[in-house]
Amino acid sequence: MSRPRIVIVGAGFAGYRTARTLSRLTRHQADITLLNPTDYFLYLPLLPQVAAGILEPRRVSVSLSGTLPHVRLVLGEADGIDLDGHTVRYTGPEGEEGTLPFDRLVLAAGSVNKLLPIPGVAEHAHGFRGLPEALYLRDHVTRQVELAAASDDRAECAARCTFVVVGAGYTGTEVAAHGAMYTDAQVRKHPMRTGMRPRWMLLDVAPRVMPEMDERLSRTAERVLRQRGVDVRMGTSVKEATHDGVLLTDGTSVDTRTLVWCVGVRPDPLVESLGLPMERGRLLVDPHLQVPGRPELFACGDVAAVPDLNQPGQYTPMTAQHAWRHGKVCAQNVAASLGIGERRAYRHRDLGFVVDLGGAKAAANPLGVPMSGPAAGAVTRGYHLAAMPGNRVRVAADWLLDAVLPRQAVQLGLVRSWSVPLESSSPEVARVPGAPERTGKDDGPAGERPAGDQTKHPQNQQNPQSQQNPHNQHSGEPAKEQAGGEPAKSQPGGEPAKSQPGGEPAKGQPGGEPAKGGSGAGTADAGNQAHGERAKRGGSGSPRASGKPRRAVEAAGPRPARGGSGKPGKAPRASGAGSAGKRPTAPSGPSRSAGPPTDPGPEPPANQPPPGPDIAPGPVRRTDGRAAEGDS
Repeated sequence: MSRPRIVIVGAGFAGYRTARTLSRLTRHQADITLLNPTDYFLYLPLLPQVAAGILEPRRVSVSLSGTLPHVRLVLGEADGIDLDGHTVRYTGPEGEEGTLPFDRLVLAAGSVNKLLPIPGVAEHAHGFRGLPEALYLRDHVTRQVELAAASDDRAECAARCTFVVVGAGYTGTEVAAHGAMYTDAQVRKHPMRTGMRPRWMLLDVAPRVMPEMDERLSRTAERVLRQRGVDVRMGTSVKEATHDGVLLTDGTSVDTRTLVWCVGVRPDPLVESLGLPMERGRLLVDPHLQVPGRPELFACGDVAAVPDLNQPGQYTPMTAQHAWRHGKVCAQNVAASLGIGERRAYRHRDLGFVVDLGGAKAAANPLGVPMSGPAAGAVTRGYHLAAMPGNRVRVAADWLLDAVLPRQAVQLGLVRSWSVPLESSSPEVARVPGAPERTGKDDGPAGERPAGDQTKHPQNQQNPQSQQNPHNQHSGEPAKEQAGGEPAKSQPGGEPAKSQPGGEPAKGQPGGEPAKGGSGAGTADAGNQAHGERAKRGGSGSPRASGKPRRAVEAAGPRPARGGSGKPGKAPRASGAGSAGKRPTAPSGPSRSAGPPTDPGPEPPANQPPPGPDIAPGPVRRTDGRAAEGDS
């Protein structure tokens, strides 16, 4: 008899703990498969320290294959689930499609950014849910401070060194606290010519900072923020966002180039395609984390509405502590369904929360005892070391080095603005040119952007591993590539394609004209409606990819040398007798040949990013005549 097959979708706090516990309980009596878009577990609570340059990215990334030796790892994002056929369809990182059969299925897909119908936010704000977003924010803040320090214009300097964080929960509070320390350290080394200093703003419609925590801890956090010069504004949010600033709900206009969106999260929209009972975007389960009427289906973490047995009538909040405990109980119940052990209901006891405010400052209430100052800082870092499933020595070493050595304020330019769209359903995966792009939006009227779940989510939240289907799909104008007559605009010697680096940006791309019907143009209900389902559905009603993935097609013909009017890059060596080893001179104008030009291949879809290698492109030219740095 074959061994039972267990498939776990997502490797966040819940999915990782489920896989690790199941591997120990089953002892090779079951085949365990973990489906996740990345090969690491992300310890999300320490992500603000990555953005502030305290920790390196690999410190908060725990290898899945290295810590789950008896679990099969499959890289990919789930496209749809056929409950009757007991299969999960997925798309791999290179566009390949596959199917995973299962006897038991655990959904732990996590959560994604919650986007409200505020004009301009989707285009000009960035979330904070994955490593690419943290790396982008670190580069972006460093760049803005350096540009502000070199500027003689006080207005430009003030806009560049103003940073607006929306959402005063755990994430937003820690981002503002660490960010203020990071920029102050930069300015101390390289003072600005205008004599100005960086300005951080923290906005929230709530009456106080971190309303989820005890009021005494909230006051401690707000006091530390104000001591560092953070402009804390409660009862205020963003009314409209543009490239040059934001308009606040109190009528104030703030010039800024940085808008960090930390208003909360919503469950991954994958679970909506199942057609099962939901509660505010989460899948309803019983106290044993099993879906009623589906003995083969379990759910845990942010996608599961788990009854709170300590508070009847309520559900456990979307926090990392609950997700981590969900994973252990879920694994025990999955094993019990296979005849290994006994079932148990999920019941929890609040152990308190910790908030790292940078340096020796923190706010914590372990076991209900409120603490602040260096004592809270020691408890906070000790808790994180104990909670991390790996890399403890490396994290402790980085903390020690940060205490005695100055931070390296450098921008690597590895992640660009368009690589980390706010409305992505996979914030843990950065977009790259030519990569398959899928959508998770509703097929509703253009311009509508429904808001997600309004559930508040503290910073100690679970990792969004295995959020499916990025849906930042723009309806941009495709590059013009004609096969005859006038040279194609994407060919060497001609006008650069509108979607290529160095040319006019395509509509819907960063720095260009926004796509028609794009986000922020209209309004939508801000209730429990999820952000959207995938564009295309399979036979069982499950969402499918919006199109088959395809690799970037390189235009035919020789590529010009650097400085030419075509696509940047090295020119190929000329072929033929007597030309070996010589590089041809780049044409100075449109090239004309005796015959029709070579067919450049199939025209790329309008919703694809610019084709090319997986490297960050150079700056693009803005349509308003002003040079853009490529990160706004």
